[in-house]
Amino acid sequence: MKTMRDFCGWMTPEPAPDMAWRTVLESIMGQRGRTGSGLEVRLAATGLVAATGTLCHLAEREGVLALISGRPQFSEPLQSGEEAATRVLSLWRERGADTPKSIQGSFALAIVDTPRREALLAIDRLGIETLAFAQTGASLVFSNRADLVAAHPEVEADLDPQGLFNYLYFTMVPAPGTIFQGVEKLLPAQRLHWRNGHIERGFYWHLTYRDEPRHDFEEQARYFRQLLRDGVERARGSDEVSAFLSGGTDSSTIAGLLTEIQGKPARTYSIGFEAEGFDEMEYARIAARHFGLDAREYYLTPRDVLDIIPLVARQYDEPFANESAVSAYLCAKLAADDGYQVMLGGDGGDEILGGNERYAKQKIFEFYGRIPGWVRGGLIEPFVALPGVDRVMPTRKLKSYVRQANVPLPDRMEAYNFFHRQPLEAMFTPEFLAQVDPGQPLVLLRDPYERADSRHFINRMLHLDLKFTLADNDLRKVSAMTEAAGVEVRYPLIDDALVEFSGQVPPDWKVKGNYLRWFFKRALWDYLPRPILTKSKHGFGLPFGIWLRDDRALADHVRGRLADLSRRGWLRPDYIARIQSDHQSLHATYFGKMIWMMLMLEEWVAK
Repeated sequence: MKTMRDFCGWMTPEPAPDMAWRTVLESIMGQRGRTGSGLEVRLAATGLVAATGTLCHLAEREGVLALISGRPQFSEPLQSGEEAATRVLSLWRERGADTPKSIQGSFALAIVDTPRREALLAIDRLGIETLAFAQTGASLVFSNRADLVAAHPEVEADLDPQGLFNYLYFTMVPAPGTIFQGVEKLLPAQRLHWRNGHIERGFYWHLTYRDEPRHDFEEQARYFRQLLRDGVERARGSDEVSAFLSGGTDSSTIAGLLTEIQGKPARTYSIGFEAEGFDEMEYARIAARHFGLDAREYYLTPRDVLDIIPLVARQYDEPFANESAVSAYLCAKLAADDGYQVMLGGDGGDEILGGNERYAKQKIFEFYGRIPGWVRGGLIEPFVALPGVDRVMPTRKLKSYVRQANVPLPDRMEAYNFFHRQPLEAMFTPEFLAQVDPGQPLVLLRDPYERADSRHFINRMLHLDLKFTLADNDLRKVSAMTEAAGVEVRYPLIDDALVEFSGQVPPDWKVKGNYLRWFFKRALWDYLPRPILTKSKHGFGLPFGIWLRDDRALADHVRGRLADLSRRGWLRPDYIARIQSDHQSLHATYFGKMIWMMLMLEEWVAK
């Protein structure tokens, strides 16, 4: 099975020479090493589309080309013998730019209508699939990969300093930007309608949130458990599947339900680390015993990391620095070696039901805003402003609390970002800083927070994390790495019905007091093992900083790459040297994450 789902296409105002543009397209796909052996090309008078892999579907009718990738689901089931792209053509004729409203599941959609000189691009509600584009003159170029758009001869995009800055701030390049000048990405649930050289963008779906309390827990818990089972069943389909198992609540729930549904132990894959504070294999083993899983384990080594680094850089269309990509790849590779072509991932549970630590932390700061203004302005703030208050620990903490509480969300969450720990002039060269807007990252964070269909800060933070933590980060990490291993990944916890349900779970059920994911855990209290329900959140963290300090081969490789990065004129060489020194002498794990981010940038640029 070929899981690759790459496509590239464009629309021009004038008819294009058949063979000339076909050759260009094949060259673009080929030079990026993306064509494999299954390139399919479709041509219309002013549009051209190519796709490769079993997860891409193409159709053409009367000069209209339709492409859809992923695992789309339609409002009405496909007719016998009907393919997804053919259904898209019918929807386009009936509904025009509203076509994406009739599609659920994971998908990237492109329609090129040459008779009407229109095009439509869209991606699924949660951003499981990706779609990049550029408008050059009166032409529209698009692909699921930003680097394929940048490679088009009418685009030929250079690296974008703002994209580089945003990568270093977020450890990835969040949509709608890319690492390439003039190339953009669609946001989750966004559509782009191109008509005669003009672009209109909008959202075809949004998640409706409930802010008010509710009092029907038992009924909602039963419905939730049924939705969980339905989501796993839909994700499994008729395939023989395996699953990731970290030992957390999400992956354990999926593995247990998969065992029930298929009537035999689910095959799972877990990664361990020989490093204190990082290994969570004991929880994966608890889940395996509890549900009777057919569990497989692998202990990652520094040698594995060194071998996989170049593969990670090659796989992504932009620099990407989530270090647990290494673990995701090895899990998928183990599954592929055992003959599995599909895996189930547990991503999304935290972002729909309140599982990230910052939700509880920000709840404490939000409490300050409910204190009467005369108390805050007349008593507390004058007190913490007195000289010497910050010399004693209790009052020093109070002053810090007041300072942070007075910063509105979502900006407050960035207080601990290392970008705000020193002047930017100490990190970047003057030439580079002159080309960027340092305030753009906060603008990007405010957008999904303020677009949330809710007034409650918990729901608004969840909406932000659906975009930044899930779509821009975790889904890209897992999807790309499983594809690199030749495996397709599916995500039961972001099944459309389950996501819609999550919006109706009130905030005080998502985070009850400081208790994270209260509703999820109470609804599954008699299903999951107690140690998994009560453990603190961890995940597939990688002890890169510790191994970098102790493993000579890994250290030598990183040292050489960072020396190359210091000559590119973006980061100050003395800053790079200081981070390396602090890694050795201060905090290996913290500074190791910063080094990983710089390393993966250089690996990607140099690939």
